[in-house]
Amino acid sequence: MDEKLEKLRQLGCDVDEAIGRFLGDKELYFVCFNDLLGDANFDKLGETLREGDSVNAIHYAHTLKSVYANMGLTPIYNDCFCILRSLRAGESGEQLLDRFGNMQEFMDKIRQI
Repeated sequence: MDEKLEKLRQLGCDVDEAIGRFLGDKELYFVCFNDLLGDANFDKLGETLREGDSVNAIHYAHTLKSVYANMGLTPIYNDCFCILRSLRAGESGEQLLDRFGNMQEFMDKIRQI
């Protein structure tokens, strides 16, 4: 378990603060972490961005942003935050898909942990 935490730290995650939000319960953290890996909101965010459905994309991005923040997954949180901010400003297009691509790469990395 500590090895997994160290790998997340190496990816730029603030897992120490996140574990504090879980009252030091590393097992509970990883239960939530594993649930996050299969969260359908991630795929739905990608779908809505590709379809240009900004209303639903805002919903999915907002939900994920909060989860990523609580889990201390800083790199993916930052990309999700930027997507959400851009969507709220009325922006769309390739830039958002590029950011989502960054999120996909990060998810691939943490799925291997």
